[in-house]
Amino acid sequence: MDVTVSAAGDAGPWMLTDLLGRSMGRVVETQPAAFAIEPDGFAVQTMEGCHLGPHRSLDAALAEIERHTRGVCRRGPAPPSDRPEPDATPSVETP
Repeated sequence: MDVTVSAAGDAGPWMLTDLLGRSMGRVVETQPAAFAIEPDGFAVQTMEGCHLGPHRSLDAALAEIERHTRGVCRRGPAPPSDRPEPDATPSVETP
C-alpha cells in the first residue's frame, strides 16, 4: 500500500494518507529524535503488527511503514503558507 506523507506545519506532525486521500494517521515527534506512528481510521487494522515506535528519525518511521505495508511512502505537497507570495515581477524605478 502506497502512502502519501505531508507535513502538517513547520514543526507539526506528518500526516499519512492513502492514494485515495483517506487518513491513515500521522507520525509525531514525541521527544527529540523519537518518532511514533499513530495509525488512524482503517489504517489501525492495516498497521496491526507494525512497530509503532519510538523510531530514531522520521525516515526510520517511514521505512517501517514501507516494510510493513510492502509499499512506498511518497512526499506530498507542502502545506499552504500563511505568508503572502512574493511578487515575481521585479519593480523598476524610473528616474
